[in-house]
Amino acid sequence: MSMNKPVIQKMPGDISAMKGHSNIVCLTAYTTPVAQIVDGQCDLVLVGDSVGMVLHGLDSTLGVTMQMMILHGQAVARGLTRACMVIDMPFGSYEESPAQAFRNAAQLMAETGASAVKLEGGRHMAETIAFLVQRGIPVMGHIGLTPQSVNSFGGYKVQGRGAAGEALLADAQAVADAGAFSVVLEKVPHSLGARVTQALDIPTVGIGAGDACDGQILVVDDMLGLFTAFKPKFVKRFGTLGADAATAVAMYAQAVRDGSFPAAEHSFKDEVS
Repeated sequence: MSMNKPVIQKMPGDISAMKGHSNIVCLTAYTTPVAQIVDGQCDLVLVGDSVGMVLHGLDSTLGVTMQMMILHGQAVARGLTRACMVIDMPFGSYEESPAQAFRNAAQLMAETGASAVKLEGGRHMAETIAFLVQRGIPVMGHIGLTPQSVNSFGGYKVQGRGAAGEALLADAQAVADAGAFSVVLEKVPHSLGARVTQALDIPTVGIGAGDACDGQILVVDDMLGLFTAFKPKFVKRFGTLGADAATAVAMYAQAVRDGSFPAAEHSFKDEVS
């Protein structure tokens, strides 16, 4: 009989409780194999709508659908045993009304097993966040550069510089007051990331928001060097898997062309010896 203690998967409340005690490690994941790789190291794994760009070749996250998020959410859930799983609500699935947001959030959680949803927006989404939380759906907020609003921003620009910092701070407080268990801060000045983190009772998870945040998140394909179409300033590549894969494919192609693959050890005999 095994004496190993059962693995307990982190929940949103566990993430909230880490504020002020331990830096929160977060990455995205979209497939079962990657989920299995990151599970042992991450506190929170996000099934991000960035899947549209890094796996489906879309120009932005705007074309991501509920069906895509459910498919990838189910795949990631199969690979997680420890990390808290959060899933993005795609563009158009929550902005119309709190009731619309609840229906779609409930579907995402029910069909994927996610412990929480993430949605973008500050003060204008506070009512929706509160509506979801009051009905048992944990919410992770997302302010600063919100990719689903990239057309309104005129591109992927730094947010919250100068006087705009006060508005972003108000957005953060509204998200926290509405009941979100944490909030992503994307592409804001380091000093503003520090101010928001100090002001809030809930954890901040930064992506291009400086080292004062309570945690950090990166798109896993960016971090591993798999997605190389462009590299944001806030990304550090901890691996070169894209280049390694290109080299391996070239070696395979050469081996097929020159006849060195498959060799004898890759072939089967007529009889079992």
